[in-house]
Amino acid sequence: MTPLLEIRDLSVAFRTRKQDVTVVKNVSMEVMPGQTVAVVGESGSGKSTTAAAVNRLLPDNGRITAGRVVFEGRDLARASEREMTAIRGAGIGLVPQDPMSNLNPLMRIGDQIAEALEVHGVAAGKAARARVLELLDMVGIPDPARRIGQYPHEFSGGMRQRALIAMGLACRPRLLIADEPTSALDVTVQRRILDQLAQLTAEMGTAVFLITHDLALAAERADVVAVMYQGEIVETGPAARILAEPEHDYTRRLLRAVPSLSSVRVARPETPAEDLVVVDGLRKVFPIRGTGEELTAVDAVSFTIPRGRTVSIVGESGSGKSTTANLLLGLDDATAGSIRFDGTDLAGLGRRELFAFRRRVQPVFQNPYASLDPRYTVEKSITEPLRVHGVGTAAERRKSAADLLEKVSLPASLSDRLPHELSGGQRQRVAIARALALSPELVVLDEAVSALDVIVQAQILELLAELQRELGLSYLFISHDLAVVRMISDAVHVMRGGRIVESGTTDQIFDRPADDYTRELLAAIPGRPEADM
Repeated sequence: MTPLLEIRDLSVAFRTRKQDVTVVKNVSMEVMPGQTVAVVGESGSGKSTTAAAVNRLLPDNGRITAGRVVFEGRDLARASEREMTAIRGAGIGLVPQDPMSNLNPLMRIGDQIAEALEVHGVAAGKAARARVLELLDMVGIPDPARRIGQYPHEFSGGMRQRALIAMGLACRPRLLIADEPTSALDVTVQRRILDQLAQLTAEMGTAVFLITHDLALAAERADVVAVMYQGEIVETGPAARILAEPEHDYTRRLLRAVPSLSSVRVARPETPAEDLVVVDGLRKVFPIRGTGEELTAVDAVSFTIPRGRTVSIVGESGSGKSTTANLLLGLDDATAGSIRFDGTDLAGLGRRELFAFRRRVQPVFQNPYASLDPRYTVEKSITEPLRVHGVGTAAERRKSAADLLEKVSLPASLSDRLPHELSGGQRQRVAIARALALSPELVVLDEAVSALDVIVQAQILELLAELQRELGLSYLFISHDLAVVRMISDAVHVMRGGRIVESGTTDQIFDRPADDYTRELLAAIPGRPEADM
């Protein structure tokens, strides 16, 4: 059988201010019709760059320096831009990693998906609208008839990612490049979407080129796994063989670092602690523009965060997790209820008190690209909170930035880089370093490790635990990765539809779940049979 996609001796280099840097080195692989090939590796290993080279969507400072990329007999490395425009979308679909920077903030979601259908002559007018509604329903977006007219900022992070998946599948491409397509999604929606991709593969012969740092997902979904390290393919083979009998040391390191529900919990002090945060009867209602209706995003939510402890909130995308975090950070005002921090009600804080509060509470958001100023170097991003709060001299702030980079496993050589010159995982580590700069008492981590490969993720989790032990830090940890939640949490709250449906200690929630929805979340974890529940 002839490969649908054949990559031969591919090399890619990026032009920097000092020199050209080769980030993909002599990569070769094949994707057969109907096959799913997963490329796994740490952040910065070259896996996303390889995918971008296939679709000829490298950044302006990137270029293919050697090799061939043959799709359906045509070498895309040498195709004209006009030829590539015809191939993208119709022949090769794309689901990029970062939903916020890949959706037009000024266009309605439905119009953006319909545009892809119209450009490639698939459907127009009423037929395009009907197909858009079908796609939105297929990827698990509730109430598609209402959501079709909304803008990206009215979607949660996970819903924006689902909209991108709908766009990637819109024209029924023969090859779908999926770059971390479910990293922002809860496990139940992740399973639904990946089941749909598998169905397309079976029915239409659609091949999937999957880029992921989730080895459990790769093991469950891929036919072939290719492991990348420092720009090279170090091991390739059937998924079952790679995961069961890895040959390369790096592959074995990756497997050892994968968190699971049986992973040992990160050690923490067990002494009683007073409550730093008390959330009582929290409610947030948003008006739905143009309808006169309202959406209750958070409803009657109550919980506490003790000093020096980690409290996690889990639940599907759109359940109210991130809205709760924003209310706690003081980025939005509650409709009802109260949040008390160290005994003080946030609703009563004046401007000066709110400024002082923000030094004590720091966020790490889900989307590192949107939360880092694109004009700021890494060093400037990390030192900015110190400068704003008048901490240290310029030299002391630079020293702090270097120390923090080392703590989050980033080389000092990245200090003068801009965000677009970093991988997604590297950007998230910069965001974590910035949040730690002011030595806060509470850190709100909203999907803070979802963009990280498992090796760096393990390092960051251990770092967070170490800082908690040393400084008595408290964490509100929001995540859809239940294995990570089990490793790091003292208490867990399960949210659905804006409400907390179950609360308990980590062992209670994971070993003896009482709510059907909690059991559904646990059963949907990649590689975990439902029979285990």
